[in-house]
Amino acid sequence: MDSIQAQTVNITPLCYEFINGSCPKFVYPLVLKVPLYLFFSSVVILTVFGNLFVIITIFHFKQLHLSTNYLVLSLAVTDLLLGAFYMPPCMVQSVETCWYLGNLFCKIYNSSSIMLCTASIINLSLISIDRYYAVCHPLLYHSKITPFSTAVMISICWSVSIIAGFGIIFLELNILGIEEFYYENVACEGGCVLFESPAATIASAVLSFYLPGVVMLNIYVKIFRIAQNQVKSIQHLKCKNNIKSMLNKEERKATKTLAVILGVFLSLWTPFFVCYIIKPFTAYSFPPVLIDMFAWIGLMNSTCNPIVYAFFYKWFRKAFRIILSGQIFQTGSSRMNLLSH
Repeated sequence: MDSIQAQTVNITPLCYEFINGSCPKFVYPLVLKVPLYLFFSSVVILTVFGNLFVIITIFHFKQLHLSTNYLVLSLAVTDLLLGAFYMPPCMVQSVETCWYLGNLFCKIYNSSSIMLCTASIINLSLISIDRYYAVCHPLLYHSKITPFSTAVMISICWSVSIIAGFGIIFLELNILGIEEFYYENVACEGGCVLFESPAATIASAVLSFYLPGVVMLNIYVKIFRIAQNQVKSIQHLKCKNNIKSMLNKEERKATKTLAVILGVFLSLWTPFFVCYIIKPFTAYSFPPVLIDMFAWIGLMNSTCNPIVYAFFYKWFRKAFRIILSGQIFQTGSSRMNLLSH
C-alpha cells in the first residue's frame, strides 16, 4: 500500500521537478493546449490593435482633441497596457498552470493587475463626471471640464493607480496579518497568486469595483432622466433652435455610447468580483480554472471597448479606414473632417 502511495506522489506533475516546495502542475493535453493558445493569442492581438487604433485616432485627428476624448484616450491606454503587457504572461500561466518568470516579475505582474484595474474604474468614473456636466449642466461644462482640469484628473488617476498597485504588493499589504499562513500554505516555487487576507479582499473589492460601480450607475440613471426631459423640451422648441438641438443630440449619443462602455465593464467583471469577494470565506476552495475563466472574461472588456466605439461612432469607422489605407501619412490628414457624412 505504501509503495502505491509513493508512486502516486512521484507521478504528481510539478512546476519544478527537482526543487523542494514546488507547486503542483496541471498538464492540459495538447489537443486542448493549442486551441487555448490560439484563442488567448487572438484576444491579445485584438486588444492591442483595437486600442492602438483608438489611441492613434484621438492623437492624430485634431477634430477629436476634446476633453471627453482625452478621458477615452486614457481608458484606451489602460486597455492597451493590459493587452500588451499583462495578458501574454497571464496566457502562459493559464495554459501551463505554472509561473516561470521569477518572483520579482510576479510582483510586477500582480502590481500591474491592481494598477490597471484601478485605472479602468477611475477613468470610467471621470468619464461619468464629464458626461454629467455635459448633459446635466451644459452651461457650466466648458468652464468646469477644461483641458487643464482633464489633464489634472488623468494625472491623479494614474498616480493613485500606480501607488495602489505597486504599494499593496511590494509592501505586502495584501497579506498583512497572515504572512505566516501565506508562506507556509500558499507560496510555492512556480506559483504566482494574488493572495489577500479577508479584510484586504473586502476593502479592495468594495473600493475598486462595487462602490464606484454603484455610484456610476446612479450618475448615469440621473443623466438619462435629465436627458429625457431635455428631449421633450427640444421637441417643443425644435423650430426655435435647430443647431442647439443637433448639439444636444451629439452629446446624448456620446453619453449613450460611454454608458454602454460602463455597462460592458460591469457585466464582464462582475462574475470575477463576486467570486473574488466570497473566496476567502469559502477557505479559498474555488477551482483555479473557474477563477481563471472569470478573470479572462473580465480582461476581454479591454477587447470589447474598441468594438463598441466602432459600432456606435461613424467617425471611428472612418478614421479606421483612413489609417488602414495609409491616408494618415498625407499632408493635412490631421485636419480631416471625420464627422461629415
